[in-house]
Amino acid sequence: QVQLVESGGGSVQAGGSLRLSCVASGYSFSWNCMGWFRQAPGEEREAVAYINTGTSNPSYADSVKGRFTISRDNAKNTVNLQMNNLKPEDTAMYYCAADSRFGAPCTARTTDYNSWGQGTQVTVSS
Repeated sequence: QVQLVESGGGSVQAGGSLRLSCVASGYSFSWNCMGWFRQAPGEEREAVAYINTGTSNPSYADSVKGRFTISRDNAKNTVNLQMNNLKPEDTAMYYCAADSRFGAPCTARTTDYNSWGQGTQVTVSS
């Protein structure tokens, strides 16, 4: 059973930065996909960034390219999301997710991720 625990959310002004962390337990971290998703009130959950924890190959939503960076630390079973130049439209609940399907390609589809954290709130004021 995979357990994911997020931290690092908070409130910042536009242009500020936050770093989200997700610690995974009960999980083989070396060959799966980890992702960060977000959901604003009244909106669908969307992928922000995801990474293959074996190859470290990252992918980003167009809306965050150049501002967000996803990284993983296999030794610490952690995946991080560095968020710079935050905008009010980045305000949402951010969720860490894991895709434990062996050898599967990483995707942005929420249905491909079978473990989710509780979420951490990010609020960006203008």
